[in-house]
Parts: sequence; C-alpha cells; structure tokens
Amino acid sequence: MVAARTLFHLPYFRAAIDVDDDAGMIRYQCQRVGGGPAFCATYGPTGEVYRAREGTLEHWLTERYCLYDVDKRGRVSVTEVHHVPWPLQPAQASMTTNTMTSGLDVALEGAPLLHFARGIDVVVWPPERLSLEA
Repeated sequence: MVAARTLFHLPYFRAAIDVDDDAGMIRYQCQRVGGGPAFCATYGPTGEVYRAREGTLEHWLTERYCLYDVDKRGRVSVTEVHHVPWPLQPAQASMTTNTMTSGLDVALEGAPLLHFARGIDVVVWPPERLSLEA
C-alpha cells in the first residue's frame, strides 16, 4: 500500500483483508481501516485455462505492460511491466457486500464480466519521468 501510494501515486488505503482458499473457491473479505468501502465475495474458476486473443475485450483488460501516473506536481511517469500472458479461466462469483463505489457517481449495472487467474510472476522496472516538452 505504501509503495503504491509513494511510487505510483495510486489512491490505495489501509484495509483489513482476509483471503481463504476453500476447495478451489476463494473467499475474500476487505474493509477499509477506519471505516469506508467494503467488499466480500466468494469466487473461482468454472472452466479451462485459456489465453485472451488479441483484439478482444479480455485482452485489452488483462494484458497491461506499463503503468502511467501523475504526481501532485503534474509530472508524468511510466513504469514498464513484463509478464507472460495471463492464464485466464471463466469464473463465477457471489458478492455479499460491495460498497466500493459508495459516494461516487458510478452505477454498477448488469452482470459482471469475470475472469480468474491463479497468478503470474511479474518484473517491474523503476518509474521513469517523461518529458512532455515538444
């Protein structure tokens, strides 16, 4: 959390998080420390591993190889990220609590688009400040 806020200027907050693997289904509970948004769900894979095809929404959502951020002084940085393509699986989820968008002008409508991945190794390079001068 501290590294995400300091290095990448991401709006991360301290939270109490509990994660359990119960026969392949993941039980996840998260509550921001001091109150605020909470999220509780059970989720897991429902099918075989596959790789997202280029040009698909799945590929666009999952295959990210750099992170751009802007600091408080308006300076832009880029962080390069390297990883193998995500081993995706179709997924199911049962959400019992989701107040992550409370207080925001965001409406969560319709069925969620779900994917599952056990994880991959990632190599991250140090952030590089970009020069925006012509």
